[in-house]
Amino acid sequence: MIDLNKSQIQARFNLTAAAQAIENAYVASAEGRVQAPPVTYLGFDAANGDCHVKTGHVLGTEGFVIKIATGFYDNPAKGLPSSNGLNLMFSATTGAPLAILRDEGWLTDMRTGLGGALASRALGIDGFERCLQALLPERKLTFTIWGRDAAKAEAAAGELGAEGLNATVAPDLETACRAAQVIITTTPAKTPLIARNWIAPGTHITAVGADSPGKQELATDLVTSADLLVCDLATQSLHHGEFATAEAEAGIAEDVVALGSVLSGAHPGRADEAQITIADLTGLAVQDAAISLAVLHAANPDLT
Repeated sequence: MIDLNKSQIQARFNLTAAAQAIENAYVASAEGRVQAPPVTYLGFDAANGDCHVKTGHVLGTEGFVIKIATGFYDNPAKGLPSSNGLNLMFSATTGAPLAILRDEGWLTDMRTGLGGALASRALGIDGFERCLQALLPERKLTFTIWGRDAAKAEAAAGELGAEGLNATVAPDLETACRAAQVIITTTPAKTPLIARNWIAPGTHITAVGADSPGKQELATDLVTSADLLVCDLATQSLHHGEFATAEAEAGIAEDVVALGSVLSGAHPGRADEAQITIADLTGLAVQDAAISLAVLHAANPDLT
């Protein structure tokens, strides 16, 4: 069995291969070629934390995953990271353990970021790819960051700058939203942060922060008035994702399209440059399976 820690995983990580694996997983999910049971969720209100256990398999691939991810949001005040976790891979042929990937939540962060990049690429228009610098290095893209903790926002901008990216910190969220072509939200907020009247025609939003009951980053009327709603998996998004409140109040289920259908071309996606589009990504276990297998193939090219 392969046993890799975070630094070993990072040393073997190939962004291009991982992005392709994630895209393939989205398409497989939309086409029903996956096994993905409901997420197991544990809440720890006293510690301001939660734990998700996700299991998934892309049919036809050699391994399935059991992923444990934790988020304890008071940890930074204790000098600890807010997220942690690991991925366990098993053979889909024999059931034997293939690997333990002790990524400390890093693979979850990467597959979430890649999902956001793929959604923004699929739903954006020319010039909308601000979040894709890593995948499109020939473009000169601009990142504007806003955070509820200004010091962390400054630190994030500094980290991006150290990588050669153009990143600035917005003075306030409304200013950032009004100027943006693509907005990616990543907070565990339980009260909406972004208002409908801040969003200009043609804007695309990828919301990835709401992944359990009670979380919401976008105003409900922003969701219900959008021209196109896309999600990774409707059963998750409408139950405990960004679209859950809009579904409960306005019944939007029939309007929601699978991201995999847009990526495969089965759905045309954006119809014109003036549309406001929103993608809600709650996170799929088959993403975890796909990115884990990409790491394992790098660690053991003979893996079949």
